[in-house]
Order: sequence, then C-alpha cells, then structure tokens
Amino acid sequence: MKNTVLTFQQAKKDHVKQTMLTAYDYSTAKLIDESGVNSILVGDSLGMVMLGYEDTLSVTMEDMIHHTAAVSRGAKNAMVVADMPFMSYECSVEEAVHNAGRLMKEGRANAVKLEGGVTVAPQIRAIVNAGIPVCAHIGMTPQSTNAFGGFKVQGKSAAAAQKILDDARAVQEAGAFAVVLECVPHALAKRITEELDITTIGIGAGPDCDGQVLVYQDMIAMFSGFTPKFTKTFANVGEVMKEGFRAYIEEVQNGTFPEVPTHTFKMDESILDELK
Repeated sequence: MKNTVLTFQQAKKDHVKQTMLTAYDYSTAKLIDESGVNSILVGDSLGMVMLGYEDTLSVTMEDMIHHTAAVSRGAKNAMVVADMPFMSYECSVEEAVHNAGRLMKEGRANAVKLEGGVTVAPQIRAIVNAGIPVCAHIGMTPQSTNAFGGFKVQGKSAAAAQKILDDARAVQEAGAFAVVLECVPHALAKRITEELDITTIGIGAGPDCDGQVLVYQDMIAMFSGFTPKFTKTFANVGEVMKEGFRAYIEEVQNGTFPEVPTHTFKMDESILDELK
C-alpha cells in the first residue's frame, strides 16, 4: 500500500516508528522500496554522495528534478520526498511555490522538504495551500553550514534549544506534515516529539523521534572516509562491491572471464569461410 501523509499521521497516533532512507536513482530506489521502507528522501545530499561536491550548496533544481524523477519510477509503495535545494525557496514565497510545484509535476515527488523554521513558515504555508505536502527540516540544516561554521550539533544552550522548539512549533502551525530533526540533543528531540502532533524524523536526534532517516551510503558503508556519529553500519556493502570489482579485474586480466560457452554466443562457424 502506498505510504502517504495519512500514513504518517496514523503511525504517529499508533506509536509506530516510521523509516526513511535516501535514494537518488531508479535501481537503488527499487531495492529500498521492495525492502518495505515507509519513505524515500531524494536528498540534496546527492551533491556530496553522487556528484562529489564538498557540501549541498551547488545542487540545482534541475539536479533535484532529474534524480527525483528516477527515484519516483522505482518507488511504488514508499512515499517520495524531494529536497528543495539551496536558494530555491528562500528568496520569495512565489518562487518557493513554483519550485515545489516543479518537483511534484516534473519529478513526480509525493512531497517536498525544505530547511528552516520560523523564517520559512510563510513558504511552507503557501506550498501547503497549493496542495503540496511539506516536510520541514530544523536543527542542523546542511544548507546553512557556512552560517553554523560547519556541521555542528545544534540546541545545546538554552537559547539555541528554545529556537529549535520555536521552529518546530512554527512549521507545524504552517502546515508541515512532518519535520526532520538533525543533530539535536536527544532530550530536546524527545520534548519536541511529545509536544508536536506531526511526525518527527530524527537523524542524529536519538531514539524518541517518531521515525528515523539515514543516507543509505552511510548505513551500508559505501564510504571509507568520514562516518557521522549518528550512523550505524548495517551492512558492509562497500567492501563487498570492491571485492567484486577486484575479482572482475583479475578474471579479465588472466583470461578466465568471459568463459566459453557460458558467457558467449554460438554461430555456424562455416560462415566464416565465406567472409572476404
């Protein structure tokens, strides 16, 4: 059954944890969808894990539409949520609605996600009024990494914690159906989850959120470099892939692949005598 905003609402009432993973292409989306995950986030994290940027700021609307459309073709049951990239919604309410509409119409997303709380509440309200479901994103918001001075935990001081709580209240009041809490102390995430009527989705925010989200490359160890503290390795797929690549290279070089007749096609070899 297709997951929708109503699915999220009912899960919150029933205290059923929701699962979300990122995906950026058809093949991966299909595998994740078939695993039974509730929602797939086409994150602007694709800038880092797919395009090799140092951050998410260079990701364009065209990038997001392209990858969201691919994911949407592979996801039959999971709800597809597409990130609105940097500067696609900050400048004006009108531009925010237009770009959200493009992600729905051209990317075939089921909902959009945008970063910010109180400051983007007008955009959230307008997008929702246009009939587009919105997932908010507060706490450590990657598009604001330059303002934060890097990827840092948010909400440790009284003032910072109050700001995040105010942001959570604002996005709910504006009509968001869910909110991602990223890199906030788990006690604060618990307080927000208990207060809000909408679904909270944690990433580095502890176990008391209504759901969790991870970048899929992180949780299956496709990177050998930096691993965020909040990520757990559920399968070492990265090493398995490298083993497969190395085995392929070795067999090609030693002549054991491709093998006759297993990997080849037959013909009437007498035809070769007729060739000039």
